[in-house]
Amino acid sequence: MKIYHLGAENCVTGSCHLVQGNGLNVMVDCGLVQGRDRAAAESDWPIRPEEVDVLILTHAHIDHIGRLPWLIEAGFRGDIICSHPTRALLAPMLRDAMGLSGLSQTAAQKLWRRIDDQAWGFEFGEVFELHQGWRFRLGRAGHILGSCWVRLMARSGESVLFTGDLGGPDRPLIRDPEVPEPADRLVLEATYGDRRHSSTGDRTARLGAVLEHCLADGGKVFIPVFALGRAQELLYEIDRLLSDPGYGFKRRPPVFVDSPLGLEITQIYSDLKPFWDTEARALWSRGDHPLDFEGLYAVERRQDHERLLGIKGPAIILAGSGMCTGGRILDHLGRGIDRPENDLVFVGYQTQGTLGRRIQSAADTPDGTVVIDGKERPVRAGIHVLGGYSAHADQADLLNWVTAIGAKEMPIKLVHGEPTAKQALAAALRQQGHRAVE
Repeated sequence: MKIYHLGAENCVTGSCHLVQGNGLNVMVDCGLVQGRDRAAAESDWPIRPEEVDVLILTHAHIDHIGRLPWLIEAGFRGDIICSHPTRALLAPMLRDAMGLSGLSQTAAQKLWRRIDDQAWGFEFGEVFELHQGWRFRLGRAGHILGSCWVRLMARSGESVLFTGDLGGPDRPLIRDPEVPEPADRLVLEATYGDRRHSSTGDRTARLGAVLEHCLADGGKVFIPVFALGRAQELLYEIDRLLSDPGYGFKRRPPVFVDSPLGLEITQIYSDLKPFWDTEARALWSRGDHPLDFEGLYAVERRQDHERLLGIKGPAIILAGSGMCTGGRILDHLGRGIDRPENDLVFVGYQTQGTLGRRIQSAADTPDGTVVIDGKERPVRAGIHVLGGYSAHADQADLLNWVTAIGAKEMPIKLVHGEPTAKQALAAALRQQGHRAVE
């Protein structure tokens, strides 16, 4: 069994891995890169796209599925395998990606029909047959709804385990990561391999304190969010916080979701109730929908977005993209990042080279500025970073998950992390007796 890391081997985005053995070529994820991240060029691949027999998707984030349209255009005709929730989320996520690629509506629809024909949803926990004697099993990864780890078993008896992106325990809406049986090799994500998140209770309290402080002066709170996962998780917790009498909200400020894609995915999340965690399903059964509440407004049409840019605070605005690399958040920041009564709250990782990372750096320097839409703008808004809201497991979560597998002799290849994160996680794994390779 040979494994090639074609993306995210030494960076955070662009996940793509190829496994070869017993006459079969299996690709795990085929994602887009963001910021300064780089992936292997097609000319450096050991095979051509049309020679990929099967593509397995660990979840529906664009840095794991975003190159799928290109892969199909380049000749891939094999099966696309994923969990049932990921299958439901592919359409809106890929339609958005195909729109950004400059395809005409007709070409995008034709391409989506081909993807729809090739994609299949599978249950968690069951072993399924592939081709040439290969088998696979998907298990819950706890990252976003439908995210999974993949255990591949070749005819030769060899096995490899890909984590995709792992989440931590006690997440709103999402069930905890499941622990697989050992494999001959483990490919482990390392996004936050060098740090610890605050607990769920701590991060919720921090968000409540930040919102209370930010809204006290009547400004706007901008929260850049990924349409898939982060937006739904924040809606869940913002509703809980605004209803809590322990905070000093004199009245509930309006909450705007300024993301057509985020709105569509929130509806899909609502339709996937059987996959929610126990707490969320219990709320819904009592008539308290965790993703819909008084004072929540959907901003779908462009003209409504333009009106929102001009409203006065206090208000909470969730808009994409999560790293401020595009989308409607740019309009809000262009109008409001230079106003001290406003605040910008980061709740996710900001890759090097993205506007989000540049804003964080500018906030740490006197008179810091950033360029938005070609214009240099002073960063006068309050900047807050709540790392505990990452959908990724932290170092402790990763160590606990690997330890629970119970196979210290299993070689571990670290991917999906910046060099410092991989080095720190490798050192921590080795300290515990594991065989880690950066």
